[in-house]
Amino acid sequence: MISREEVEHIARLSRLRFEEEELERFRHDLSAILDYVNTLGELDLEGLKPTAHAVDLKNVLRADEPGVCLSQAAAVANGPAVEAGQFVVPRIG
Repeated sequence: MISREEVEHIARLSRLRFEEEELERFRHDLSAILDYVNTLGELDLEGLKPTAHAVDLKNVLRADEPGVCLSQAAAVANGPAVEAGQFVVPRIG
């Protein structure tokens, strides 16, 4: 099990401050995480290729090809305030 001093050291490196009861809870949580990582390290992975994802990724985006566009008049037609083909917005500042 990870020691209280190690949890305090990790907290100090992370620039975090914890109450007494939080330190004890994190000691148990970090120990459980490290035990799980050790369990994963015991798996026989001989012959398996390293992967970044469990399933193959597929690009679901459409090709970026030019198409028919709105005219400027149609683009601003539903604007609440339009002047000279541009949206009128309140001044900032």
